[in-house]
Amino acid sequence: MRIALGIEYAGTDFCGWQIQSHSRTVQGELQKAVSIVANHPVEVYAAGRTDTGVHGLNQVVHFDTDSVREKRGWLLGINANLPKDVNVTWVQFVDDDFNARFSAIKRSYRYLILNRLSRSSIHQNRMWWHYPPLNIEKMQAAADQLIGRHDFSAFRASECQAKSPIKTLDKIQVSQQQDCIAIDVEALSFLHHMVRNLVGVMAAIGDGSKPVEWAGQVLRSVDRSQGGITAPAEGLYLVDVRYPQQYSIPTVSAFPVLW
Repeated sequence: MRIALGIEYAGTDFCGWQIQSHSRTVQGELQKAVSIVANHPVEVYAAGRTDTGVHGLNQVVHFDTDSVREKRGWLLGINANLPKDVNVTWVQFVDDDFNARFSAIKRSYRYLILNRLSRSSIHQNRMWWHYPPLNIEKMQAAADQLIGRHDFSAFRASECQAKSPIKTLDKIQVSQQQDCIAIDVEALSFLHHMVRNLVGVMAAIGDGSKPVEWAGQVLRSVDRSQGGITAPAEGLYLVDVRYPQQYSIPTVSAFPVLW
């Protein structure tokens, strides 16, 4: 039997998603919990890796097992064996051809910026505190230059293992509610640090350090050294992973983190 799970986690105290022998990871904690409920060793496969400090609202994973449990039994049993900063939100029995990574047709991220003069003790690990005022109209104008299929080498981390820097960005939308700014990004797949590097460029344009046209110049340079800073991990959320309707993969509410 193949089973898919929706996973939510606060990434602050994890060294990313991927299991490591020397560090605490989301995959490591999840595999231990699933193996206890399944009563045999289990390896879980995710829709995508997230870095240290990055959060997940609907990370999707799958695993195989011979153990028979109801959905409720899997959900409650796994959650009972997980730490408080990670949990299962849904369970779905899927066909054997389902793959959490390769069956995905869209991935969505949101980056949150707290844009005010004072820092926040509540949101210190949930948003990037950027105190210089940001102009979201300029940020959106910068983002519009990056939509579509391009060579995103200038927004790619040096340790990125992707075979090609060519990606297609379907959406970059900047919105604001009071002193919180959200940047929503959608694509089939992303390069390592791509979203955070996009945000770094957009923030420099939003606070007036760079002109709007700089975003296109950085993109065309295909040179990471021409870009801006890599925005901090704490503002980034893997919001959702979408699949063909045949798999009936659930979606979850992101409230109150997102509006």
